[in-house]
Amino acid sequence: MVQKARGTGGRPLRRPQVLTAVVADRSGKIFELDGYAAVGMAGSHYSVLTVDETIPMPFGGELMLLPDRPPVVWNRRTRALETLHQAPYAPQEPLFAVAAFNSPGYVQALLSAHEHPAGIDPLPLFSYGAVGWARGAFRSPLILVDREKRQDLRRMPPEAVQAGIARLRRQLPANRLRRHLETCALEYGCPAGKNFFLGRFEAPLPTSRACNARCRGCLSLQSDGRVSCSQARIDFTPTPEEIAEVALAHIARVPRAVVSFGQGCEGDPLLAAEAIEPAIRLIRGRTPRGTINLNTNASLPEVVERLCRAGLDSMRVSLNSVRRPCYDAYFRPQGYGFEDVKASIRIALHHGRFVALNYLNLAGFSDTPAEAEALLGFLEELPVRMIQWRNLNFDPVLYWQVMDQTVDSGPPMGMARLMAAVRQRFPHLIFGYFNPPKEKCDPPATAPAPRLRRAPRPARDRRRP
Repeated sequence: MVQKARGTGGRPLRRPQVLTAVVADRSGKIFELDGYAAVGMAGSHYSVLTVDETIPMPFGGELMLLPDRPPVVWNRRTRALETLHQAPYAPQEPLFAVAAFNSPGYVQALLSAHEHPAGIDPLPLFSYGAVGWARGAFRSPLILVDREKRQDLRRMPPEAVQAGIARLRRQLPANRLRRHLETCALEYGCPAGKNFFLGRFEAPLPTSRACNARCRGCLSLQSDGRVSCSQARIDFTPTPEEIAEVALAHIARVPRAVVSFGQGCEGDPLLAAEAIEPAIRLIRGRTPRGTINLNTNASLPEVVERLCRAGLDSMRVSLNSVRRPCYDAYFRPQGYGFEDVKASIRIALHHGRFVALNYLNLAGFSDTPAEAEALLGFLEELPVRMIQWRNLNFDPVLYWQVMDQTVDSGPPMGMARLMAAVRQRFPHLIFGYFNPPKEKCDPPATAPAPRLRRAPRPARDRRRP
């Protein structure tokens, strides 16, 4: 099908192939809806999904029904956006929006378009990417930032995980941290826990029972009862010897091993420094090998100083925004401020440590002009080495509402344009998803650009339905 308009070469302009809308019924059955195109949203902006601006869902992604949330779709006959409360072919049958929870290493350029009724319970703590159907596959608007197969479930066969658990039970029979990681791997399906028992990549070292932030999307502690945690928080503090045993066991068998404090099943590790600092010294007293990493909110500069002196190699700092009001609205810090976070980054950089940002992004906020400009300024002030682009696991409409009440950010430019702007200003900044080993921490003279796709064009701007 072609339009009448012609390009500069006289050839007809092809109309982009749109994706068919994907919806669900009350039984949970997911199906395509003929006559309607799939739509993605970013804040109050809506875009029809096309083949050119999407890719087939990568292995490991999952489709999710969004309860009590009707889908927003594009009616191909009327050429208008619609909210479908009932199935067109069966007016008594309600329809529900469908979202894609995509694999690690991909940034979601648009979110599943849906209506958000007032007073509805928040969605569970996942990310909710836009999805549609075309060319025999589910497709989603994604940007690849990390090709590493660190969390590819095809490389984590259950029998191999069980064999690793048996081996480490024999090696570390009384170690409580090893026992805790068994729960992570088997009960919660934690890829980091599985990798420890498989002897691959990065091993987690959860330690802290407490946190000095009340993040809206905290995976291990939710106090208001409206959002469920995805995993229980560790309920004991391992001894320095237990931590060092687990870390040294991993380093001994894994080339370019990484061991990391600060996991989804704990608070912030800086609050457990009395165990972590001597553990680092014990590890470094035995071996210079392996990368000791800290995933943290970076709230306590004096503790970061101590850990750097003890032998910490790298630090990843979690941020949803580099603007203090927006940071405060999500992290809700207790007893520290955003200037403390910046001070911790300066200290780590002063000690020559590899510093990365765990940038919790969400289209419709992260890619707004005000947020983009703030990020570029932050990177000028604090020359971190890497951005780990992580999709924010939180109800997107609630997040936009919180941020709209906090600041005026303007209309989104698109995640691809944001990332291209960062790449242009900072060509040596590493884009990725996983914590790298120290052997890979020195970037090449000219860092390769990520695969960027054009930001989908808005079909029509309108207020959220």
